[in-house]
Amino acid sequence: MIQKAENPESEKADAPVAPPPQPSIERRRLAAELRSLREANGLTIEEARIQLAWSSGRLNHMEGGRHSVPDASGLRALLDLYGVTDTVRRDALEALRKEAKARPWWRDFEDVLNDGFLGWEERARRIFAYQASVIPGLLQTPEYTAASARASMARTEEEVERIVTARLKRQERVLGRPDAPEFRCVLDEAALLRLAAMPAPLANNQLRHLADVATAVNTVNLLVLPISVGLHGCLHGSTVLLEYDDERDPAIVYLETRSRGTYVTGPAQVADYRLALDDVTADALSKSASTDLIRSMITD
Repeated sequence: MIQKAENPESEKADAPVAPPPQPSIERRRLAAELRSLREANGLTIEEARIQLAWSSGRLNHMEGGRHSVPDASGLRALLDLYGVTDTVRRDALEALRKEAKARPWWRDFEDVLNDGFLGWEERARRIFAYQASVIPGLLQTPEYTAASARASMARTEEEVERIVTARLKRQERVLGRPDAPEFRCVLDEAALLRLAAMPAPLANNQLRHLADVATAVNTVNLLVLPISVGLHGCLHGSTVLLEYDDERDPAIVYLETRSRGTYVTGPAQVADYRLALDDVTADALSKSASTDLIRSMITD
């Protein structure tokens, strides 16, 4: 018998709190540039904001990159204070400000996407992933995407359709572009076994798609981690490591959850997750053996 909580407020207080959203990559770049310029001038945030006659916290928010992007006049005031006179440099920072302010495509799907991960993924040059239970989003067929969305038991049919549309657009903007990033994905054999247990038409179509992408797309390296390996470095669950060529963009790790994911940005922690991903890569089947295994599971 389920008893009603005597103290609803206490129950609410104990509920897990969703992590704050990660700033977009453009906002993080701009924030890092502004922080670097201030520090190069030997100013604290408080000293800089007093000279600008700004309210307390305004510059803090800008350098945090999460909540605030300066308007054009605000950026000019900062660059004047920091002694940035080079026109090319000022124009580049203004262009970055506009990028940070722009509305990304995935914001059109905010009703079903509540995380800025897609913006980080789209800008990455290398994507390293381990998937424990499901086919990675970048490699899903529309039918599989719809089925997995329904399996969450938290989506209406209208939302499922929106998720499928967003997933297809995501695939096009990441793997479908001419300068597509390197995508190495270690797929646990358990995910394939779960797939094989689904209706045959859906499962076979998804398996063919995986095999076709693995052999036809040079930037994709799809490996299968056999269950026979036993324990491994990614027992904590599905993990995505995003790496960038621009030195302003340190690598970031994304850990999937039921709702909004968790980001790991500390260099030591990122290095630890990279070791875990390298471990499952070393234990995985070769690319050709992985593709052969996937094809062998097709039943028609």
